[in-house]
Amino acid sequence: MSGHSKWATTKHKKAAIDAKRAKAFAKYIKGIEVAARMGGADVSGNPALDLAISKAKKNSVPNDNIDRAVKRGAGLTGEVIDYTEILYEARGPQGSALYIECLTDNKNRAASDVRVAVTRNGGTIADSGSVAFMFERKGVVEVAKAEGLEEDDVLMAVLDAGADEVKEEGEVFEVISEATDLPAIRTALDEAGLEYNNDDPQWRPTMHVDLDAEGARKFLRLVDAVEELDDVQSVYSNADISAEVMAELEADD
Repeated sequence: MSGHSKWATTKHKKAAIDAKRAKAFAKYIKGIEVAARMGGADVSGNPALDLAISKAKKNSVPNDNIDRAVKRGAGLTGEVIDYTEILYEARGPQGSALYIECLTDNKNRAASDVRVAVTRNGGTIADSGSVAFMFERKGVVEVAKAEGLEEDDVLMAVLDAGADEVKEEGEVFEVISEATDLPAIRTALDEAGLEYNNDDPQWRPTMHVDLDAEGARKFLRLVDAVEELDDVQSVYSNADISAEVMAELEADD
């Protein structure tokens, strides 16, 4: 997410994991439908569709689901797929900010659902522009850690492709670049034989807010409620939760 992986606690029930997996599938399916609608069902002549399918397969979306999504998006089933991308801005606990990315076929439904989820979970919908200035559009690729692989190794592989920096983040190395440099970054990683995932443009915060245990607990509840919405693709935030605070939350479970 868009960041939520680094906030998530280690204790998950199977139902919660299955729900998140289904939500992830839906996100990739929407991406395929949009790409097919824009450029047709022929992968050889539609690079965006080729990339969307590649991401879906990499994340274990079944082939039957992918095929149906291509046909729906391209209008081969008689259905009309018309999604609109909308960004909502919200405030969370202790000065945290949320930038909520939606892809929806019903703007009124999306707006209502986001507002209800935010306000019922301790947040407030923010005025347009009051949160957006805290974020910038960046390309982010997560490179899987492997035995013997160092941060400098990843940096050397992507430096000439336009990478701004490489950061160690949990179980991955994050390659940060301009969003327009993502294709070159992917190519460089492929040529270096490095496994990667989550290779998408993201909204990255330009400033961060540290949360204490009370604020973190409220923040995670708010983010979970928003992420569960069908129209929400990604949730970005400037919230930082330290390892110590996360350990305190896990100890309370």
